[in-house]
Amino acid sequence: MALEKKYWKSFQELEDGKLAEEMASKEFQEQIPVEDFLSDKESLESSKTSRRDFLKYMGFSTAAASLAACTPGIKHVIPYVNKPDDVTPGVATFYATSIFNGLDFSSILVKNREGRPIKVEPNKESKHFATTNARVQASVLSMYDMDRLRAPEKKGKSTSWSTVLKAFKTSIETDIKKGKKSVLVTPTIISPTVRAQFAQLAKKYSSCVHVPYDAISSSSLIEAANEVYGKNELPYYSLDNSDYIVSFGADIIGDWKSNNLEQAYAARRKPSKSMLQHKQVEANMSLSGSNADYRIPMSTADQEQAIAYIYSILSNSSISVSLTDTQKKRMKGIAADLKNHGSKAVIVTESDKKEVQVLALLINDMIKSNSIDFRGFRIKSDHSAINELLADLKAGKVGTLAMYGVNPAYTLPASAKFNALIKKADKTFSFTIKKDETAALVDVVAPISHNLEAWADYQPFDGAYFLAQPTINKLFDSKSLIEIANYLIGSSKSAYETIRAYWESKVISPFSWNQALHDGFKYTDIKPAKPVAKFAGSISTLISVATKKSKGIELNLYTKTTIGDGVDVNNPWLQETPDPVTKSSYDNYLTMSKKMADEMGLTNYHVSNGAMNGSLVTLKANGVTLNNVPVLIQPGQATNTVGLALGYGRKAAGKLANGLGIDAYALYSNFTKSISNVSITKAEGEHELASIQLQHTMMGRDIVRETTLKDFIHKPKSEWNPEVDLATHKGVKPVKEVTVWSNHDYKSGHYFNMSIDLTTCTGCAACVVSCHLENNVPVVGKDEIRMSRDMHWLRIDRYYSSDMTVERAKEEGLDKGLFNNIDMFHQMEEPAETNPEVVFQPVMCQHCNNAPCETVCPVAATSHSTQGQNNMAYNRCVGTRYCLNNCPYKVRRFNWFKYFANDQFDFHMNNDLGRMVLNPDVVVRSRGVMEKCSLCLQRTQATILEAKNEGREVNPDAFHTACSSACSTGAIKFGDLNNEKDEIATLYNDDRKYYLLEHVGAKPNVFYQVKVRNK
Repeated sequence: MALEKKYWKSFQELEDGKLAEEMASKEFQEQIPVEDFLSDKESLESSKTSRRDFLKYMGFSTAAASLAACTPGIKHVIPYVNKPDDVTPGVATFYATSIFNGLDFSSILVKNREGRPIKVEPNKESKHFATTNARVQASVLSMYDMDRLRAPEKKGKSTSWSTVLKAFKTSIETDIKKGKKSVLVTPTIISPTVRAQFAQLAKKYSSCVHVPYDAISSSSLIEAANEVYGKNELPYYSLDNSDYIVSFGADIIGDWKSNNLEQAYAARRKPSKSMLQHKQVEANMSLSGSNADYRIPMSTADQEQAIAYIYSILSNSSISVSLTDTQKKRMKGIAADLKNHGSKAVIVTESDKKEVQVLALLINDMIKSNSIDFRGFRIKSDHSAINELLADLKAGKVGTLAMYGVNPAYTLPASAKFNALIKKADKTFSFTIKKDETAALVDVVAPISHNLEAWADYQPFDGAYFLAQPTINKLFDSKSLIEIANYLIGSSKSAYETIRAYWESKVISPFSWNQALHDGFKYTDIKPAKPVAKFAGSISTLISVATKKSKGIELNLYTKTTIGDGVDVNNPWLQETPDPVTKSSYDNYLTMSKKMADEMGLTNYHVSNGAMNGSLVTLKANGVTLNNVPVLIQPGQATNTVGLALGYGRKAAGKLANGLGIDAYALYSNFTKSISNVSITKAEGEHELASIQLQHTMMGRDIVRETTLKDFIHKPKSEWNPEVDLATHKGVKPVKEVTVWSNHDYKSGHYFNMSIDLTTCTGCAACVVSCHLENNVPVVGKDEIRMSRDMHWLRIDRYYSSDMTVERAKEEGLDKGLFNNIDMFHQMEEPAETNPEVVFQPVMCQHCNNAPCETVCPVAATSHSTQGQNNMAYNRCVGTRYCLNNCPYKVRRFNWFKYFANDQFDFHMNNDLGRMVLNPDVVVRSRGVMEKCSLCLQRTQATILEAKNEGREVNPDAFHTACSSACSTGAIKFGDLNNEKDEIATLYNDDRKYYLLEHVGAKPNVFYQVKVRNK
């Protein structure tokens, strides 16, 4: 099946074959300006070049290597007089902790070097929430953000925390005398200690009101659960025992309800007879839709009608819907699937309408789904409380308004109304990590501690407790919510003492504290509740709301898996990581189908150096006009719909994010992400997108292999994963037996290999960010990304595939013989615009045994190790780039500039605070050298040395790279092939194993597993 399909990355790649061919053949999109330098007499005379530099310019034509070369300054290091017991220079310390920001929750380990947190790892000892996404991985850099608020301010002037807290307490006491409310707005509170403090606060001050507010709300589902089951909480979804899931707009493996489904999803997607089948019905192409077995493009309004239609089928009732005959046929199929799978099926929806969520819960109750239960999920976001706050502000009932960790002036629906009403409060406080949009409107602003700087605890649901401990002393004069609450309730305890006292009285025995702190979590008695539906409302009312027709073009707001709701939008790692679906960075844009774009005269096109530009439009919705919104043509976008990501267009996020992108929250009305009757008109000009769709392309070669579950089970391997043969003078032989190299001896010692499973890789990009952290990969900025100069050591190629195959061509009579198959090949290249299949493929250095790069390096800078890794000696490299030219995988990166301590690249490597995140085990590469994936050589050696020092063999599965450790689905596995107990040895012998571009004969040490679709 893999060899029959046509894989492509973008419309331009299909439409302009000449451009694609030129892009594939050009190693670099812009030439090094050798002549400009050498022809400048003044520059030559003033420069001091060594013989090595001269060779760079003249012998190897790499003038960009050391024009600004200089000798690093000497820094004197003061040694420890009395070394701390818990610090050994050169040896990492790991702290078990947790991180929660309202959208993400993870149990993590934080790697600390000499007092500096530098890396986040998932805490795999935990049964729940033991995964990290791109945002959690990048959170450590957000702590070192130069734009953080450093000290309290009152009316723009510096003040002290004692003054702020005293004023806060006095204001609350004054409210009691005046009969006004004291309102504290926070994100969802899942800390049991803070909840106990708030209870004391409400008891002490009758005026105090707590309002939980999340920018991306789950209120509609919580309200629906209350109506159906009498449970005023978020349902807990599990896929551990599911065989079938259908999602209507819910990005179940992306940003959806903090359920962390990706790990269980991947476990159930392992190819077998009981493999989970996933159907996705959605408007925007999402991460979940990209991974689904079947994807049905459909507007949100039609999705809501479809859910009502499915309910009517399962309940044997009749309703009127405006779905097409094709849509009705598909929904009948989904209804039949739900009925057939019964308790092992589940339906979910992203709808912001409570009534639609009620229908979905009733369907789950009808089929007795085992995938949903109630266990006291603490995620709480209350629409009614926010609306009541606005009404109270308008009526002058609010005396003190304090906000902690929220930014309603930016994220609140109709924030302009809030921004005007906030002035009616007597005293306003903002406790925030940055001087954001809300901070500019209040009387007092004070800094809060980062997640990795403060003591905290969390209880996401009943029976599950997690601890968070500081991994570094506070960088600035900040406080946590526990510390602020302690002052208000009159407690002199520290945050540590407060949490410990609560845990020892409510969670654990006093003798278990150290163990709980060591582990980072404590599970008591988790009792999932399976209540029976008690819905007593009107079904006809539900149907009436769900089947309401929409008008005109529909806009769907969404969150990117990298940027989220916009809290960490100033993080350069997250900005530079391409969106998994669109493969664009540094922007949000209006996603649109090609059909709609053609009708409106809107285009995307690539310029000569590979960068992509797009048309601009004026967008009007909910009485708001957004000007100069860039358009990105997205295959799979539902007819008559467009999409726009939230989290951009900030005015006070930091120097990187300010003014970047379009503020989609301006259209966010009444907590509804789907907006109908949108007006779109073409505007003058065009936008420069940072898209990497054509960079490093391998289109047209044996890159992706996939098959169906039916073929995988019933057909021999030779049909869905054939061996690659080569014609030789001795006849046709398997390529693995053909070589002109002397074989390496890998029988003694360790032999490292990596496996990448295309079936379970979701393309989430956590591995990409993890690689950045571990290996000091530089950030180069939007302009360099546009010039194909990204420095990612690991990229995730996203391929669309057309529906036409040789098998289908035979069925349709298009296969007319070798020289008469023009129609078949033409349809193979036709983009399956309405419903393309998507494959994600991580690609890094393949660490070839017959490495093409090694043979052409004139200075032996790249060489092969006895452990199977292709290594780089940066101090030998003179930047010829011959190795990249000879690499069929295009995985090597050239340092065009010095990316650290350089104002031209004013990111984290350009300031002392940001450089604290750098890993001292990995050299920071200078200008003019090649760099690439090392399979985390520093990690493998550390594991070997640890075992050696302890006098033991390395434990099975002890080796991990940054990407394999961060992979929440287990798609990336790394290990020692010489250890038969390692999982990598089992995967090596799996029938699904194949090599990327195996016919080249490079014999990589990275192999892939054939993608299997449950069809």
